[in-house]
Order: sequence, then C-alpha cells, then structure tokens
Amino acid sequence: MKFLFASDSFKGSLSSRRTAELLTLAAQEIFPGCECTSVETADGGEGTADAVLSAVNGEKIMLPVHGPLGKMTESSYGILSDGRVIMEMASASGLPLVPCSLRDPRCTSSYGTGEMIADALDRGCRDISIAIGGSATNDGGTGCMRALGVRFYDKDGNDLKGCGQDLIKICTIDTSGIHPLIKDASFTIMCDVTNPLCGGNGATYTFGKQKGGTPEILAQLESGMQNYRDIILNRFGINMDEVPGSGAAGGLGAALMVFLNGKLKSGIDTVLDLVRFDQKLDGVSLVVTGEGCTDRQSAFGKVIQGVGMRCKKRNIPAVALVGSIGDGAEDIFNYGIRSIMTTVNSPMPLEEALNRAEELYIKAAIRMFRMIKTGMEL
Repeated sequence: MKFLFASDSFKGSLSSRRTAELLTLAAQEIFPGCECTSVETADGGEGTADAVLSAVNGEKIMLPVHGPLGKMTESSYGILSDGRVIMEMASASGLPLVPCSLRDPRCTSSYGTGEMIADALDRGCRDISIAIGGSATNDGGTGCMRALGVRFYDKDGNDLKGCGQDLIKICTIDTSGIHPLIKDASFTIMCDVTNPLCGGNGATYTFGKQKGGTPEILAQLESGMQNYRDIILNRFGINMDEVPGSGAAGGLGAALMVFLNGKLKSGIDTVLDLVRFDQKLDGVSLVVTGEGCTDRQSAFGKVIQGVGMRCKKRNIPAVALVGSIGDGAEDIFNYGIRSIMTTVNSPMPLEEALNRAEELYIKAAIRMFRMIKTGMEL
C-alpha cells in the first residue's frame, strides 16, 4: 500500500508539511508497513514559493528591493535545482507591506517585482514562474516594467515613475531599453482570475477597494487604466480588455503579457508541474489532499481541485481531509475527489478549532484510514 499526501496548508494552524507528517503517523497506525510519500503544495497564493522550494530542495534568494511605497524591503524568491525560478510578486509588492493607514493604490508601485525579475535574469535564470496574487498595486505593472528598462513618458516627455496615479499621464511607451535577457527567457504567470484590465470586472473596480481605494480614487484610477489600455492598443495592437487575466494584480497581468510575452497558467497546475507531481504518482494506491475549508470555490483552481484532476487522469483515487465544509463543496466530486472528511468532530468556535488543529487532524486522519480499510474489506 503506497500513499501520497499532498494537502494545502490550513491557514493559521497547519502547514502543508505538518499535515503530511500527521497523515503518515495515522496511516502507519492503521496500515502497518505502508509506504508514505508526500509533497508540499500551494495554489499560487501566499506561501507558494516556500512550498515549492521545500518540495524540491531549491535555494532561497534574499533580495533587498523597493517596496510598494518606495521604501527598501527584504524580498525573496526561489531557484530550483534545474535553474527554474518561482517567485511571488507579493514578496516585493504585496498588500501586507503597506500599513493600513497608508493604503492608497494611487501611490503604490510594482517596481520591486521588476527588481526580483531582473535579479533572476542576471543570475542566468531563463524559466521564471511568477505568482501574482496579493498585490498592493494598481499601476498596470508599469512600476515592474520600469525596473526592467521600459520607460513611460507624459506629454512633455517626462519619465513617469510608475504608480497608479501616473497611468492617466502616459502618452508614449519606450521599450528600447528593456532588459536584454528578457528575449531569451520564458515567463509563466500564475493566475486563476479572469478579470480584464478595465471595466466593472476589471483590475480597479474588482480589487482596488481592498487596496485602499475610495469611490473617488477608484474613478480616477479607472480613467488612468483606460488610458493605459488605449496606449497599449495603439502601440502593440492588443486590446487588454479582451484578454482574460490582464486585470490580475492591479494590471500586472497585462504588463507581463505585453512586455515579457508571459503566458497565463493556473497557479496549482504550475506548482504541480514544478514539483513534478505526476512522476510522484507512480505506484501510488491512494492520494490524500485537503485544505482549511472546502466549498464551491474549491473547484476553481484550488489545491484539491488540481490534485484531484491529476489523479483522475491516472485513475488513482483521491480523498480530501479538510477543516470544514461549506456550500457547494460537493462540486469537487466532479474533479477527481472521491470523498471529503472534516477534522472538526463537534460544534466548536473557530478559535478552538484552530488551537486544537493538530489533535483534531490526526484523530480525523485515523478515522479516515479506518474507513478506507473497512472499504477494502467489503
């Protein structure tokens, strides 16, 4: 009997690695002598780079960059053993780097993300995957591109610094100074949203409020984003309102596609490819995955959906051990997950469930493996 454990972290309580350790203890109690393997996973959100690095023993690169407000901050990204790179834009340009009292998407810039990309290129890396969730910015990715040598000028020829309030001022774009190694590199944009650049479902109105945008600020930024869209259309012949995902991360998705020829890919699929998940399925009898809460959103690019689909293709049964079940959780059964079991065994406050996370998890894991063993004996 060979098990593979590939759970997402339970936010605020259990890491992906710890779930695997607890599952191993439970499996060996019920199935003495079984073989247990594991791989850390993430869906492209917070912690993705660390999960991938842990899974493949890569190198973590620490790098001082300009944060969203221009102050120096310590960012990090990972280089895998084969030279591939995994990075999170939130490490350099994420919302947690901006104090709540200073959040204003007119003033934030993705410049630090460009500095991370430039550093990876200068180290000889040519295959770069970028998770773009959790941004503090609404600059259309202009800050990031400025760090890579692209210049944005206003009507008087002034070089704009690349923040949200500059978008309305852009008249011309100069790519002649773009980093010379970009042409030899490939970029994967880890993104699971389909928002266009502009409009009611675009970058500004969908994500701007959580970044500190008031209705007045959002109206200003939307006008600027429309100007940026039109400049891109005239300069490159691409209407970013027709490109799903271009509005991700305050428009960074658009910039990565336009200037770096980046390709959008599901975050969980990118992670599973980076950790060579399909190879780890060889000889596996059962896969156990999971997450903190399973609901209808779990079927849209979450870890258990990605893991389930890979297992379904190989006809390997997969089950999920989760913290709680919400509305629409049953949708995940269409994506290769055969069953769901919760860790919480009685009504209790969330705080109690978090404090008792390990105890509840291993007890639930034992119950799950007992159920599996019973099923095998029918």
